[in-house]
Amino acid sequence: MSVRIFVPCDSSALSVGADAVARALTGEISSRRLDAAVVRNGSRGMFWLEPLVEVETSAGRIAYGAVSADAVPGLLDAGFLEGKQHALCLGPAEEIPYLKRQERLTFARCGITDPRSLEEYEAHDGYRGLRQALKMAPEAIVDQVANSGLRGRGGAGFPTGIKWRTVLKTASDQKYVVCNADEGDSGTYADRMIMEGDPFVLIEGMTIAGLAVGATMGYVYIRSEYPHAFRTMQNAVETAREKGYLGPNVLESGKSFDLDIRLGAGAYICGEETSLLESLEGKRGQIRPKPPLPAIQGLFGKPTVVNNVISLATVPIILDKGAEFYRDFGMGKSRGTLTIQLAGNIKHGGLVEKAFGITLRQAIYDFGGGTASGRPLRAVQVGGPLGAYFPESLLETPLDYEAFAEKKGLVGHGGVVVFDDTVDLAKQARFAMEFCAIESCGKCTPCRVGSTRGVEVIDRIIANEDRAKNLELLDDLCELMLDGSLCALGGLTPYPVLSAVRHFPEDFEKLEVETWR
Repeated sequence: MSVRIFVPCDSSALSVGADAVARALTGEISSRRLDAAVVRNGSRGMFWLEPLVEVETSAGRIAYGAVSADAVPGLLDAGFLEGKQHALCLGPAEEIPYLKRQERLTFARCGITDPRSLEEYEAHDGYRGLRQALKMAPEAIVDQVANSGLRGRGGAGFPTGIKWRTVLKTASDQKYVVCNADEGDSGTYADRMIMEGDPFVLIEGMTIAGLAVGATMGYVYIRSEYPHAFRTMQNAVETAREKGYLGPNVLESGKSFDLDIRLGAGAYICGEETSLLESLEGKRGQIRPKPPLPAIQGLFGKPTVVNNVISLATVPIILDKGAEFYRDFGMGKSRGTLTIQLAGNIKHGGLVEKAFGITLRQAIYDFGGGTASGRPLRAVQVGGPLGAYFPESLLETPLDYEAFAEKKGLVGHGGVVVFDDTVDLAKQARFAMEFCAIESCGKCTPCRVGSTRGVEVIDRIIANEDRAKNLELLDDLCELMLDGSLCALGGLTPYPVLSAVRHFPEDFEKLEVETWR
């Protein structure tokens, strides 16, 4: 039986030479006439170790990293196929502390299976959730999701079960399930990792959602910057359709559900659900006023479930193991696990899946290893470009929706961007306003005009022009944007701006405006 060697095909690994490593291994296996085969898997999420190569042995999968193509001959000479010692050997993959301390539920298969293989997906508990759902009434499926405590992982944290129940109870001749895979927040990559490393779990989750609400068609809206994810999802959908998991007769149940994969045009605003729906309909991505809610009048005017990738990819394990199993993880009203994505000035950048309740400090130091520069940490931004900047004094805040809201922050999609003591928070505040001005869809005045005026006000504050009056004006402007914007882009831009002013006032006390562009 051939020895299996796993080399990631995740784009994070590709960016540091994973394809070259795979080619080198294939070449050496052929020239040495070895009984081995290279399997392309997803990433485990330990990016500082990529390309992370694993070999399947009688003692389990032994990891080596970071492996370069040049290191391949030496690895084989040292007994790599038997999992023997080498300078790059990390021991059993599952025993690496970074992985061992996690609770991987949504990401249980990521980095383990070949994402293109439906057979491997099934061998690792795949499609058990769907088979269970096919035995249940739609209302019972919704009850399971609602009782699990699952909330939207895209940023808003809205209870998934409530959204599904609204669509279920809304009468219509056609309903849709839309997956928001327009992952545009800074420091986030969990959606991409699922689509590239375990695409069938997303397909399964969307199919269950369709059964739950009576939808027969689904769409995955992927950002244009994710070509690998786009191709992987397309191939997985074709495979699922060929094997009877999608189409007019899902698993011969008499129930219909199919999927289409769509590529966005790179607009940040299309991460907002109503702009995404406009884009899917072939229109310019602009905000729709609410009401009506998409759950009642969404895609093409029909009731529509719109959920994030991680939300939908979590549904299969809930249906397989039950609502109570999932609800046992987490704290307060934040149940289950959160996919924390460590980025920025961080020593060990990567994905961590942990039950809600881990503190920001634990995530950054216990998993991330502190700053990459070795300098003191000064600020952390959680929740993407619209998240608040937290100082070191707030690092004990647990990663929990309500705990962050109390500190005027947001968990968002789970992105954590770390800055050391060289960061200028006035520049970061200005960037937030400028980002909003550039990415605004232009539909509402508070966002379109307010963000442009906000940049000008911050420039005057830094230049010490009537600083006290302009700080007061900035506060009023932020309040207007928060209360008057049609969507979260304008409504949340005040979070990074005001948090920078509140926690780092010294950075705004400069004598002149610097050139930042």
